[in-house]
Amino acid sequence: MATGPTHTQTRQHLAEQAMAALGDTAAAERITVQCAHSHHVAAVYTTDAGPVVLTHPGPHSHGSKDFVDTGRHGSGRPDRLDLLDAGRGADDTIPAWCDCGPVDLSRSALLQRLTHPGRTVRLAEL
Repeated sequence: MATGPTHTQTRQHLAEQAMAALGDTAAAERITVQCAHSHHVAAVYTTDAGPVVLTHPGPHSHGSKDFVDTGRHGSGRPDRLDLLDAGRGADDTIPAWCDCGPVDLSRSALLQRLTHPGRTVRLAEL
C-alpha cells in the first residue's frame, strides 16, 4: 500500500524549493539564532513561500579548515529546512543543534521575533 508524502514532508519540500529559488541567501536572512556561547543554531530566511527556518541537526564544520568527522561517504546529517509557519496542528517545537548539544526552538517565538528589529537572537531571548 503506497502512501503519499506527509504534511511535514510536503512543507519541508516547499521550504527546499523556496530556498533554492533565492540564490543569494545572505540578502534574505532575517534572523540568526545563537546559543549563549555564540554557536550558530539556526537561521530564518524570507522567501516567496514565507519564512523558512534552517537548522543544523548535528555536528557541523566551522570553516574551510574545520571538518566534521564523518564516514568515508559523507554520512553527516544534512541541514533541515522547514516553513516557519507550519499551519494549524503542527508541532511548535523545531529540533536543532549547536556545539553545546541539542536544543528545541519555538516556531511561534521565531515568528514573533520577525516583527522586532535586529538580526541576531540568543536562545535565552526566545
